[in-house]
Amino acid sequence: MSSTVEGAAAHAPTASEYIKHHLQHYSNHHQTSVVDFSVINMDTLFWSIFCGVLGSLLMWMAARRATSGVPGRFQAAVEILFEMVDNQAKAIVHGDRSFIAPLALTVFVWVALMNSMDFLPVDAPSALINLLGLGTVFPYQRVVPTADLNGTMGIALGVFALMIYYSIKIKGFGGWMHELFAAPFGIAMAPFNLLLNIIEYAAKTVSLGMRLFGNMFAGELLFMLIALLGAMATTFGFFGHVIAGSIWAIFHILIVFLQAFIFMMLTLVYLGQAHEGH
Repeated sequence: MSSTVEGAAAHAPTASEYIKHHLQHYSNHHQTSVVDFSVINMDTLFWSIFCGVLGSLLMWMAARRATSGVPGRFQAAVEILFEMVDNQAKAIVHGDRSFIAPLALTVFVWVALMNSMDFLPVDAPSALINLLGLGTVFPYQRVVPTADLNGTMGIALGVFALMIYYSIKIKGFGGWMHELFAAPFGIAMAPFNLLLNIIEYAAKTVSLGMRLFGNMFAGELLFMLIALLGAMATTFGFFGHVIAGSIWAIFHILIVFLQAFIFMMLTLVYLGQAHEGH
């Protein structure tokens, strides 16, 4: 019996091995230190689509169950969310909001659901996969898409494309090009204006994706560190795991929805700026 316990302990991963394993993505092929754009994190892609479909289903259910009488709790919650997003869109975007307001609502719900995947116990996805006998097929699985920089930068690039689209739609291609070369210092400083505007576009896009990624990655990493406390066969480890995990989970609720709100607000601000001239 003692030899069995000793063997299990010998094969138990160290703290660094545990964290390194949980930070690995299930990709289409092995990742290397070299930048390789052919690598696709399949888990990020799958869970992003899953959260998108789930969010769409929830909004569809709210629309189907909407009544003119006294609303239920679910309908009331969705109506409050809709009014909040619509009021923010009215205050920021001065123009046609028929697409932008629903876009902002979609962004908030989608990002909030992706962030909420962090509430799953750290080892739950791997345990479920192993229970189904798919551990060798899916050796790695990260279920928080926003803790992957590829996921957040993908959404940020979508917002960037919309910034360009609305800039051209509102100002015309000629007006947009003139703004690139003439704002903010006048056409005489065209090279400097162009450089500043390119930097501005890049800074908006990178900061939008990096902010969400940084917060969610840090939260995911902290959950892993707290989970390691539970591996300590001591009273301190057990209570530290339960108490610290509970406190951080409660605090993380605020982070999850706050980051979704910030991402939505910045999306509205950037699209609102695209409607205006310098």
